[in-house]
Amino acid sequence: SSGIKYIQRSTLAHINGTKDWRIYHDFGQILIAQARYLYRHEPSRLDVDGIVYAFDSSTMKLCLQLCPWARLHHDKGGVKMHTLLDLRGTIPTFIYLTEAAVHDSKAMSLVPVEPGNYYLMDKGYVDFKQLFLHFHRQRAFFVTRAKDNMKYDVVGQHSAPKLNILKSTGVVSDSTIRLTGLKTSRWYPDTLRMVVYEDYATGNVYRFLTNDFTHSYLTIAELYRERWQVECFFKWIKQHLNIKAFYGTSQNAVYSQIWIAICDYLLLAIARKMFHIDQELYILSSVVGKVLFERKPLGEL
Repeated sequence: SSGIKYIQRSTLAHINGTKDWRIYHDFGQILIAQARYLYRHEPSRLDVDGIVYAFDSSTMKLCLQLCPWARLHHDKGGVKMHTLLDLRGTIPTFIYLTEAAVHDSKAMSLVPVEPGNYYLMDKGYVDFKQLFLHFHRQRAFFVTRAKDNMKYDVVGQHSAPKLNILKSTGVVSDSTIRLTGLKTSRWYPDTLRMVVYEDYATGNVYRFLTNDFTHSYLTIAELYRERWQVECFFKWIKQHLNIKAFYGTSQNAVYSQIWIAICDYLLLAIARKMFHIDQELYILSSVVGKVLFERKPLGEL
């Protein structure tokens, strides 16, 4: 027997509601720094020089009657986790928690931007003023998707006009464009690159926007494809760390449990690297959960 007594749910809720969630946030920052150091030489699938990040958000639904501070719309509530993921090891480097009603683009100005690195975002983050001032002006690269109502003119073809070669890779066109909207042309006065890609398996057509005029059109398309890793991260957090069942209904209680789950994820990622464990994180999480109070080296699990 481990000697651990059963803890009442109400006791956990009280602890989460009274202990400041920033304690877990600050501990998470220490773990993030350690994890990033351990995974700093993790190989990338793509041949780009900078670090590749994916930025996205995920909403966790809450009962509005129990959590009136977390209003989404009408009778629904939720909390949103805006996350910047370092794709070397799938390590979350920046996490910003808000009420679910906060639009994704509102968190863009808070993202720590590093010159020469890549930031992958979906079209919910197409705020041209932010893209220009916060990313382009700081010499960072972004890859995102164009909205359907974007107004622009094609001012040149970026790649050599070998249309048959482009289409064989799924790339329909690779153009240099300039925004023509009344506001967007002022918000982003420089030119952009637009790569139009067709997924032959589904028939879907994607228009990728970037300020990277150096790498090939295929690399731009493949960079955006890497964004799926942040969606996998959200799915993993929710499924394997039991984040759907909250202990406590206050903002402090909910934020505490989310950051505890993030710290749990980071500890597993650190242990996996330090002890050279080949198993996936979800397998490691399951095994550790079964022997949590046993004194046994992780390498022997």
